[in-house]
Amino acid sequence: MPVRLRNIRAVARKEIYHLLRDFRSLYLAFFIPLFLILLFGYALSLDVNNIETVVVDQDRTDLSRDLILRLDASSYFEVKAFLPDAGKIPEYLDHGRAVMAIVIPPGWTEDLRADRETPLQVLFDGSDPNFANISRGYMQAFIEDYNRKLLVDYLDRAGMEKVNPPVDARIRVWFNEDLESRNFIVPGIIAVIIMIVGAMLTSLIIAREYENGTMETLLSIPVNAVEFLLGKSAPYFLIGLADMLIAVLMGQVLFGIVMKSGFLLMAAASSLYLFVALSLGLMISILTKSQLVANQVAVLVTYLPSLLLSDFVFPVENMPVALKAVTFIVPATYFIRILKGVFLQAVGFDYLWPSFAVLGLMFAILGSLTVLFLKKEGM
Repeated sequence: MPVRLRNIRAVARKEIYHLLRDFRSLYLAFFIPLFLILLFGYALSLDVNNIETVVVDQDRTDLSRDLILRLDASSYFEVKAFLPDAGKIPEYLDHGRAVMAIVIPPGWTEDLRADRETPLQVLFDGSDPNFANISRGYMQAFIEDYNRKLLVDYLDRAGMEKVNPPVDARIRVWFNEDLESRNFIVPGIIAVIIMIVGAMLTSLIIAREYENGTMETLLSIPVNAVEFLLGKSAPYFLIGLADMLIAVLMGQVLFGIVMKSGFLLMAAASSLYLFVALSLGLMISILTKSQLVANQVAVLVTYLPSLLLSDFVFPVENMPVALKAVTFIVPATYFIRILKGVFLQAVGFDYLWPSFAVLGLMFAILGSLTVLFLKKEGM
């Protein structure tokens, strides 16, 4: 089946004219991706800092004040208020004015200096389990560090040598040294942006021809299925690449996130992923024949899985077995792995080729099915 470039240009020109007349498509193509970069870059953060804390100090001694000052000096905690008694704590936790509350009982310093058991009550707002669990971990680490300080002070007063712990952990973080979630979230949103442009927009273009009654005319012209699909998808392929480039530049300018691997590798991965998204969107458009239905199906099949089931926001390891199986057929899962390698790990094609291979296989399957379905329509 020969593919004629003249026919592809003709179909692409028709689609470009429609894009220029329909401002809603251009709005989806450019404004929403830019909005997502700004929203996810500035608003979405998985980091836990400045945990709002209230304190009830019933001991009021030098050691209790020292504990509070050290807690407030940490970048992870922020003491918002000192309460007169524990009865005021529900007022703060119930209304979201604090996440953590600490109660230092009377006689705390006396028990501590007498080497007796010294309880310290810590309360958390568990309405957000993930935030509360991380906050609890930070507090446990803080208490352990404070206990080590007290132990060193005790050994110094007793004239004894310091006890070195048997395990000396020398921790070093690779790839994302600052442990900032933004360094992964901003590149990861590129996968969602490309899926919006590639799949959600193209899911409307053939369904629109059916609704407008022009599909019968298109079926009668001397254009085969491959030429028609290439011409219809060409403008959206260019828009998707432009959005990818804009997202990369915005990430570098606004957030200081720079690719650690070559740009050509990123461009090749984005193009392959965009081919998969375009094929999926065109297939949805052919099968549904309705813009309303196509849009709803595209959201369920492309956008939501790319956001929720691709190891982007929620770790796949924590999902049920059934959902883990679903992630293997989500194209964004493999593109996210490539984005990690390009932006964070500084690895090349020799490490990322399995993800490229899976995306290539998906494109071959989806592209073939799309051509087959369009031929069944009579083209």
